[in-house]
Amino acid sequence: MENNKGKISELKGSKDLALHYMETLVEVARESFLILDLDLRVVSANPTFYQNFQVTPTQTVDVLLYDLGNGQWNIPDLKKLLEEILPEKKVVKDYEVKHTFETIGEKTILLNARQIDIDTVKMIVLAMEDITVRKELEEKLAKYTKGLEVKTVEQTGKLMNQVDELKLLNKVMVGRELKMIELKKKIAELEKENKE
Repeated sequence: MENNKGKISELKGSKDLALHYMETLVEVARESFLILDLDLRVVSANPTFYQNFQVTPTQTVDVLLYDLGNGQWNIPDLKKLLEEILPEKKVVKDYEVKHTFETIGEKTILLNARQIDIDTVKMIVLAMEDITVRKELEEKLAKYTKGLEVKTVEQTGKLMNQVDELKLLNKVMVGRELKMIELKKKIAELEKENKE
C-alpha cells in the first residue's frame, strides 16, 4: 500500500513538474497559449490569453475548452483539430480558424497544437496567434493590387487607342504628303508642257 502511495505521489510530482515547465515557457510567449488535459479541460493559460480574449483565470482554468466564454470556443474547426487531426498527428501547425467571439468580435486565429507526453503525463499545448489584422491587410492589399491591375488595363487600352489614332493620323499625313509630291510632279510636268 505504501508503495502505491509513493508511485501516486511520484506521478503527481511528475505532472506538477511538467506543468510547471510548460507554464513557465508559455508565460513568456507573446502568443496566447492554453495547456489542456486529454479531456480538453484547461489546465493553464498564459497572461496573453487572458488579455487577448478578455477572460480571467477563474473563468478559464479547469473549464472544458468548449464551455469557455459561454460556449464561444465550441468551434467546429477547433473540434476537428483537437479531436480528429491532433490525436493522429500529435503536432498541428498553422491551422486557420475564423470565428466571431462574443466579447472581442470576429477574429482569424492561427492555431498550433502539440500533444506532450512526459512520462505518464499527457497534455495538449495549444498556441493561438491572432492574425486578424494581417488577414485584413492581405485582403486590402489584394483589392489594391486588383484595382491597380484594372487601372493598368484601362490605361493600356487608352494608350493603345491613342497609338491607333496616331497611326491613322500618320497614314493620312503620309498619304497627303505623297499626294502633294504627286501634285507637284504633275504641276512641274504641266509647266514644262506649257513652256514648250
